[in-house]
Amino acid sequence: MKKKKIKKLLKIRKKKGGRDSKGHISVRHRGGEHKRFLRIIDWKRDKLDIPGRVKSIEYDPNRTANIALVVYPDGEKRYILAPEGLKPGDEVISAEKTEVKPGNTMKMANIPSGVPIHNLEIVPGKGGQMVRGAGTAALIQAKEGKWVVVKLPSGEVRKFLGECRATIGQVSNSEWGAKKLRKAGDKRHRGIRPTVRGVAQHPDSHPHGGGEGRSGIGMKAPKTPWGKIALGKKTRKKNKYSDKLIIQRRK
Repeated sequence: MKKKKIKKLLKIRKKKGGRDSKGHISVRHRGGEHKRFLRIIDWKRDKLDIPGRVKSIEYDPNRTANIALVVYPDGEKRYILAPEGLKPGDEVISAEKTEVKPGNTMKMANIPSGVPIHNLEIVPGKGGQMVRGAGTAALIQAKEGKWVVVKLPSGEVRKFLGECRATIGQVSNSEWGAKKLRKAGDKRHRGIRPTVRGVAQHPDSHPHGGGEGRSGIGMKAPKTPWGKIALGKKTRKKNKYSDKLIIQRRK
């Protein structure tokens, strides 16, 4: 049976086709995807101390993870990221300190070490920004005063303020990465257009282009279409604000 759409929680996702405000292509190889609705997700989980019941687990075309529709006693409905193991009929709650079970949200200072978490806030009250992809989870390793040391899925070990909230559990749909696209059309439905190798292009179009017959990329290092060095050049800002929070860089 087809689920009835909740209009309040949906809005049309406007197609951009990789164009910026001037209409120029700013992201290449984009365009022509299937029409989509954006599901409005409750990243903040700011309905505090009120338990909600999971009505359904749903597919979201805009993300890799599944989402859960939560209904609260006052009739309000919200979408949240569905963690692994959450089922229709389960109860979830957001509070300062609550039971450690999938879907519950609380301050990181109150979450025990070694518990998998997702949807981490970077700034208290701003809403979850990290660890939101299918199958991902972070782990709390230690607590040092007002700071909580967290190991992220990338392998990076980083400090967060204990006041920041996080949700218990691993994000659902962990088998997403093993899914194979069966045909070129699967890529096109997702809004990804064909990509041409730089070596196969005209020399005006790409630094790797030109030459007689099949030619390599030449003596120089691999370049982007705009002539910048590719593959391995570090692009992170020097003295970035979060450098002092990173204890161990990702592998």
